Amino acid sequence: MPQGLVIVAWISLGVAVVSALVIAADIWLAGRRQNMWIMDIVWPVTALWSGALGLCAYRRFGRPATKAAAHQAEMHHEPPPGQRKPFWAVSALAATHCGSGCTLGDLVAEWGVYFAPGLLTWFGYRTPFHERIFATWVLDFIVAFALGIVFQYFTIVPMRHLSPLKGIWAALKADTLSLAAWQLGMYGWMAVTVFLIFHHELEKTNPVFWFMMQIAMGVGFLTSYPVNWWLVRAGLKEKM
Repeated sequence: MPQGLVIVAWISLGVAVVSALVIAADIWLAGRRQNMWIMDIVWPVTALWSGALGLCAYRRFGRPATKAAAHQAEMHHEPPPGQRKPFWAVSALAATHCGSGCTLGDLVAEWGVYFAPGLLTWFGYRTPFHERIFATWVLDFIVAFALGIVFQYFTIVPMRHLSPLKGIWAALKADTLSLAAWQLGMYGWMAVTVFLIFHHELEKTNPVFWFMMQIAMGVGFLTSYPVNWWLVRAGLKEKM
């Protein structure tokens, strides 16, 4: 492994962790709780893969979207902050909302496989997959999908005042295509790293693995963005 790449990986991961902590502190300690409470989680998680870009996006679009700002807008009969963003930003935030479920799901699944490798046999390792990575992707998708639906449920239900069953159905319609598009981009990049760049799977304890995952999440964002643009335009996803 080139030492320069290891150093770059550590720097990228360090910047990402610091960015996530700065955002979390601004939301939870400085009292800038988001009007849509699920974004209190989405913003720091987004920074784990986007680093300084995520921090800049938070300062531009997250800080104005607090509960206090929404309350002030309501008192002055103005639209809430989320409706005053340009549509490209609304679509991007919808994609990061989906991506947060993917990010947390992949973190849980990848470390789960590391500490309990026998899990992979339940998800197709050896039968039908002869490569561990494909069974890992199955587990990644299942966990990411479950978390993505939870994230979407707690966004849609409070805003639309839906019953639990209707809320689950609305969450499925809002997040299935988006999450599939995100995971497709992520898997594509990780396939490139495993089969074309390194010619083997990287260890989970290797910082380069997580650096490649950061890039994979960025690719997932790009592949899911047009899907989220359409979902928001069609009214299937809420404006963040």
